[in-house]
Amino acid sequence: MKSVRKILAGLAYYLFIALMTAFFALPLLWLALTPFNPAATLAVEIPTRPTLDNFRAVFGNDFAVRALVQNNLILAIGTMLGTTFVAALAAYALSRAKIPGRDYLTYVLILFSSVVTGTAAMVPIFLIIYYLGLIDTYLGVILVFIGGLLPAAIFIMRDFVDGIPHSYEESALVAGATPRRVFLDVVLPLLRPGMMVVAIWAFVHAWGAFLIPFIVLRNPDRMPASIAIYSFYTEAGTPNVTLVSAYSLLYALPVVVLYLIVNWRYGFRFFGGIKR
Repeated sequence: MKSVRKILAGLAYYLFIALMTAFFALPLLWLALTPFNPAATLAVEIPTRPTLDNFRAVFGNDFAVRALVQNNLILAIGTMLGTTFVAALAAYALSRAKIPGRDYLTYVLILFSSVVTGTAAMVPIFLIIYYLGLIDTYLGVILVFIGGLLPAAIFIMRDFVDGIPHSYEESALVAGATPRRVFLDVVLPLLRPGMMVVAIWAFVHAWGAFLIPFIVLRNPDRMPASIAIYSFYTEAGTPNVTLVSAYSLLYALPVVVLYLIVNWRYGFRFFGGIKR
């Protein structure tokens, strides 16, 4: 009786795994096959006559290409650099400085990050950007992204800073290095894995963002790909499946390539500095 229950439990487990795998794999399979289908639908179909005409049509849309190649890269790289740089400085300060209640401050920042980029905060964020004169600018969008990502980025980065032994910095100070040189020559090289984690996370977040660019930007020439994809919809709001799928595949490729490069370089074996 126990053996029968064990077999049934095993079958139920593998059935659940199969269903979950299909649930996540089918959309990816559709995205991989549909762009090459000249008569694509929402069903997963292997194209009988694969074609690149869908991609040619996408590259014929200057608005969508500019959004993907230029605007998205500006917003994503700007957000990545700003978030990583400021988070490294702030995390080092929180880790090394003796600030009363610094642990509580970190958790408050985490809670605050969920508000800055939330829908409820869009009105005050819009007003701040408006009074700063940054409406319809890349800088305005990047600053909002950084403000929303920074608390969580500091939290992530601080774990890596805490893993760097104090003795490394003390030895450099005894040798005559200034605090600035200690940070640049000792801390930053050991902090590179953490900076890579934050950089990738910030890049992916900014790359796929929709709401903030939609609210802050006005000029179509500055719109990112998340908004430009709607140029492949009809006036009635019906998507052109072949073009939407081709553009979506191009839209997803940079993130996939970034993942493969980092996996090849680091293997995602990130460590919080050097342990004692």
